[in-house]
Amino acid sequence: MSRGPDAGTVLVRAIEANARRAGCPVCITASDWTRWASATFTGARHELALQADESNALDSWLTGLPEAELPIRGHLVADIVVTSVRRAEGVATIRLEALTVEE
Repeated sequence: MSRGPDAGTVLVRAIEANARRAGCPVCITASDWTRWASATFTGARHELALQADESNALDSWLTGLPEAELPIRGHLVADIVVTSVRRAEGVATIRLEALTVEE
């Protein structure tokens, strides 16, 4: 019996949906995650690469992303950081790091 999608899959879906609602659809070009635990929490560390057309909507979305509500079943997004944005020929290539914690 399957428990459903993993934390990485649900985080990708939440990011894509959040960007689409902000008017700047993104394409996830790569994603990886590793399990993480502290003395009191378990979860995962995520690294994602995205591409999107350059726009004011994208800039606004990236600025607000660290404070965005990204609902993912069974997990909380404890932290999300834009680590780089490279722009060339109207396309932005973005790298994100996130930490999710199991509820």
